Amino acid sequence: MDLTVGANLFFWTTDATRGFYERLRAAPVARVVVGEVVCSKRLPFWEHDIPLIVSTLKDAGKEVALSTLGLITLNRERAKTKDLFDMGLPVEINDITALKNLPEGTPFWVGPLVNVYNEGTLAYLARRGATRICLPPELPLKSIAALCKAGKEAGVAVEVWGHGRLPLAMSARCYHARLHDRAKDNCQFICGADLDGREVDTLDGQAFLSVNGVQTLSAATGCAAYYTEALAEAGVSALRLSPQTGDFNGLCQGYADRLAGKVSPADLVAKLLPEAPGGRFADGFFDGPSGSDWQHRFRPDRPSLSWPRR
Repeated sequence: MDLTVGANLFFWTTDATRGFYERLRAAPVARVVVGEVVCSKRLPFWEHDIPLIVSTLKDAGKEVALSTLGLITLNRERAKTKDLFDMGLPVEINDITALKNLPEGTPFWVGPLVNVYNEGTLAYLARRGATRICLPPELPLKSIAALCKAGKEAGVAVEVWGHGRLPLAMSARCYHARLHDRAKDNCQFICGADLDGREVDTLDGQAFLSVNGVQTLSAATGCAAYYTEALAEAGVSALRLSPQTGDFNGLCQGYADRLAGKVSPADLVAKLLPEAPGGRFADGFFDGPSGSDWQHRFRPDRPSLSWPRR
């Protein structure tokens, strides 16, 4: 099992984006997904840097794929998506409508926003040419193992969300713009004020979700530190790490050390938690009562799961 860095979900300045990918050259990750997933209005700020970013990462030995939007609604977005397939790189689709532009059998990747919840969906995508699928983060270990088995039979590598605020939903409406009494078409890119998303509290003040433009994420950061052995035994080929502010290369190194057995789950959590947006972790989708649950919150000595579970 190795590491994949997903597309950056947030709106950072051009300089911050450029610096992030420049530093990522030195990170111990096998592959990187580059592109805009959330809002096509953000793309003009940095799309001219994408060829240089791709070249830089490939020179550093990374496998690079380009990402589609998670919700394709406009004609210009359809045209941009079609152009992606002409760039000679693997394309990771995050909206199933992107397949309309792709001849059947042409290889592609599938991102975590596509609902691959069962073997039939995985088999369909494999027949269409999928070679790599990052599963949605809501799946429990039992389902992950079943899909890894199906992926192995179909020749598809299966990834699982390893670290980052969990991508839960996309909307045609922009929460950030509405919060600031702005129309979506005149948002003035207010989402850029919240570099890791803006938290949403319940009426009684509990952190519940976070919003990022038209995207809904979890408030807690998904963390697979305690499940790396179980996921490897289930057949997962890679953990997906989602860009966030702070020392992201250090985060990647931490997970690389965890996969190599050089650090314990507790040590990795102790290293990463201070930089987690919102200061909390969640791993409940793997085997907890709810997705927002952090299984080791009250029992840091709780042993990591092995697979199959006893």
